[in-house]
Amino acid sequence: MHDDISYILLSKEQIDQKVAELGAQIGRDYKDKNLMLLGLLKGAVVFMSDLMRSIPIPAAIEFMAASSYGNSTKTSGVVNVIKDISIDISDYDILVVEDILDSGVTLSYILEWIAAKNPKSIKVCAFLNKPDRRVREIKVDYEGYVIPDEFVVGYGLDYSEKYRNLSYLGVLKPEVYEE
Repeated sequence: MHDDISYILLSKEQIDQKVAELGAQIGRDYKDKNLMLLGLLKGAVVFMSDLMRSIPIPAAIEFMAASSYGNSTKTSGVVNVIKDISIDISDYDILVVEDILDSGVTLSYILEWIAAKNPKSIKVCAFLNKPDRRVREIKVDYEGYVIPDEFVVGYGLDYSEKYRNLSYLGVLKPEVYEE
């Protein structure tokens, strides 16, 4: 698995430090609010698990699953909601937790979907931001790292359901995903 990585973009230590910073900031900003972390499966599960443990205030959690990628490295442009929110969120301040903001296609769709459920507020926390690939503008309220337009895996991010369990963020060798 490690042999498929060109190089490590972010070490486990860099990731841990950034998650702690984000958790502390979110704790300060949501101190008097009814916070719900809404993780976008599957990629955000690792980040969200670490993030929620670093937030020093009570927070509910919920999950959604949607995709516009399938097993490809490029978005299809069509968003498919696979798992919807299972509770009423109208009393919550929603913080959408995303592993990577890439094209913005899926997240812009999800933000509209969530807004229709009338939460008190909606903000976005993206561990990784890849602005060079953006086709839909998204406001990121909490951002881990801005990264270059390279295919990254690890720390929850995958290629064809592999590599999510790497503790670091690595750049996948092109020969692994090019056909």
